Amino acid sequence: MRKTKVLVVDDSALMRQLLTDILSRDHELEVVGTAPDPYIAWDKLKQFSPDVLTLDVEMPRMDGLTFLERLMGNRPMPVVMVSSLTERNCDTTFRAMELGAVDFVTKPKLDVSDNTIAMAGELVAKVKAAGTARVRPRAAQTVALRPSLGIGFRATHKVIALGASTGGCEALAAIFGRLPADAPGVVAVIHMPEGFTRSYAARLDKSCAVRVSEAKHGDRVMPGHVLLAPGNFHLRVVRNGALTSVQVLRGDPVNRHRPSVDVLFDSCASQLGSNCVGAILTGMGDDGARGLLAMRLAGAHTIAQDEATCVVFGMPKEAILLGGADEVLPLDRIPEHLLRAAAVHR
Repeated sequence: MRKTKVLVVDDSALMRQLLTDILSRDHELEVVGTAPDPYIAWDKLKQFSPDVLTLDVEMPRMDGLTFLERLMGNRPMPVVMVSSLTERNCDTTFRAMELGAVDFVTKPKLDVSDNTIAMAGELVAKVKAAGTARVRPRAAQTVALRPSLGIGFRATHKVIALGASTGGCEALAAIFGRLPADAPGVVAVIHMPEGFTRSYAARLDKSCAVRVSEAKHGDRVMPGHVLLAPGNFHLRVVRNGALTSVQVLRGDPVNRHRPSVDVLFDSCASQLGSNCVGAILTGMGDDGARGLLAMRLAGAHTIAQDEATCVVFGMPKEAILLGGADEVLPLDRIPEHLLRAAAVHR
């Protein structure tokens, strides 16, 4: 099997070595070079032609965002951002997603007490996923938020449930940006580290007609409001009469993920049945595939994002193969179909 070639870009010599050590342990990855800044990185891109680039957020001589924007304009390729967990870096990381980065991971740390490296597994998985990613030139990417769809609603008990992983930051932004202020309540899971989901929700809340917030235990699912699963916590829905609320639970990882799309979708199937509409979006692996099938069997209308518009056609593909999708649609058509399936028109 051909190995995925990786170029590591970070101004810290210690971090470059740590990232190299982590990635080199996997037999499917090969670190072909490292660079302390974007200028050297550009030369090594031409020298080694890597498949994936890991990129630090803050670097000397040229910041990571400037380099990323130039890279995606001239040589589009899969990029995984490696970021420290700070409020400033959260905003910078999400801007990197808008510019075309495939995914991000928090910087791994060595625990000297037991000689383990936090986030190592996630780093390897995301770099592997990036190696299979479909990267389009900036002009072809659907990232701009268009005006919300003018579909009117009466009160409806239906709920929209969404699940995403790699490439999901921009996919969810594209969907939320098309929802009108009176849209049915939305619950969503994206595979994102703890600490980032709150910043991500706040960022979307500023640009969408619907309200977007990180879910808290006991929150009601209400029209015009999106509840996003907090990083490192599962999200479930609970129906009590006409009211639907959410549970935020720690629990064990499911399909190696916490939050897990399957956990959310399974609860939608058991608690909401036909009063739910679900969509599984771009992402690596199969999390959410079985849950989407359970939703469909319970009477929910279900949608899978098509291969052409996925960054990674993993989760939707598995859902389709299981028979879990009523429809397979490109990303730009999903918002309207979600709304029409959930609508009780005025």
